[in-house]
Amino acid sequence: MSAAPQRFASVDALRGITVAAMLLVNNPGDWGHVYAPLLHADWHGCTPTDLIFPFFLFVVGVSIALGIVPRVEAGGDTGKLQRGIVVRALKIIAIGLLLHALAMWLLDRPVLRIMGVLQRIGVCFLFAALVAMHVKPRVQWILIAILLVGYWALMAAGGTYAPGENLANRFDTAVLGRFQYIFDPATGLGQEPEGLLSTLPALATTLLGVRAGAWLRRGELRTMVVASVLMLALGWLWSLWFPLNKPLWTSSYVLWTAGWALLALLVLHALVDRRGWPAIGRSFGVNAITAYAGAAALIYVLLGTGAWSAIYQRAFAGWMTPLFGPYLPSLAIALCYVALWWLVVRWMDKRGWHVKV
Repeated sequence: MSAAPQRFASVDALRGITVAAMLLVNNPGDWGHVYAPLLHADWHGCTPTDLIFPFFLFVVGVSIALGIVPRVEAGGDTGKLQRGIVVRALKIIAIGLLLHALAMWLLDRPVLRIMGVLQRIGVCFLFAALVAMHVKPRVQWILIAILLVGYWALMAAGGTYAPGENLANRFDTAVLGRFQYIFDPATGLGQEPEGLLSTLPALATTLLGVRAGAWLRRGELRTMVVASVLMLALGWLWSLWFPLNKPLWTSSYVLWTAGWALLALLVLHALVDRRGWPAIGRSFGVNAITAYAGAAALIYVLLGTGAWSAIYQRAFAGWMTPLFGPYLPSLAIALCYVALWWLVVRWMDKRGWHVKV
C-alpha cells in the first residue's frame, strides 16, 4: 500500500520562483554592470542573490517530506523507494557533470569542474531522502545540530576564514586539485563554492526543509512562524562569530537563509493554498531541473558561438546604454532570458509535460 503524495501549489511556486531567480542572476548581459542585489556578496555577507541556492535546497527537503515520507509511512516498498532515490540523485549529478563538460568544450575551459550546483543538489537529495526515510524526527534535529556545530568547530580549528586559506578551501584543493571553480597553480590556492566539506552544512539546509515540510503537511503554521523567527535570530547572532558566507556555507548562513525560506514558504502557503492566489512560478517549479539545465546548456551554446554578445549589443546595449546607462540593458537581457524559459515551461505545463529526472 502506498499513499499519493500531498501536493501544495505553494511549494511548486516557491521552487519555481527560485529557479527563475537562478536564471536571472546567472545570465546578465554584462558582468561588469550588474545591480548589487543581483550579485553574490564578495565574501562575507548575504545579498538577495545569496538566498537563492539555499532556498532551492530547502524546497528539496520540503518536497521529500511531502512526497517520500508519506509513502514510507503508508507501508510502501522501501527498497523500491531507495533505489529510486539513488537513481534520481545519480541522474542529477550526471546532468551537472555533462553541463560542465559542455561548458569546458564550448567555452574553452581548461579542466572539467567536478562539483557544482546540480552535483550538490543530487548529494543533498540523496542524503536527506534516506535520512527522512529511516531516521526519526528527533534524531534528525540532533543530526542537524551536529552538522552545524561540527562544521563550525572544524572551520574554527582551521584558524582562518580567508579565501583559499580556510579549511574548507584547503580540503577541496587537496581532494579536487585543479578540478574546481577557481585554482591558482602559482599559489596552489583554490575555491569551490559547491565544495566537498561545505556540503555538510548544505545537508543541514536540506534537512531543515524536511522538518518544514512535515510542519506544512500537518498544518502546524504557528510552529513555522516561531521556527522562522528563531532561525533568523540564531543565524544573525551566530554570524557575530561565524560570519554569513555562501561559498563556505557557514552554519550561521544555514540558519539565516533557512529562516527566510521558511518565512517565504509560510507566506506563499497562506496566499496560494489557503486564499487561492495564483501560484506564480508554478510552471518553473514543476519542471525545475529541465528549466535550469536547459537554460544553462543554451547559454553555453550562445556564449561559445558569440551569439549572446551579438544579441546583447544589437538588441539591448546598443540603443539602451546611451539612454539609460549600462546597468539596465544588462538586466533587461537577463529578464528576457527568464521570460523565454517561462514560455517554454509554460507550454510544457499546459500539455502536462513534467519531466521527472
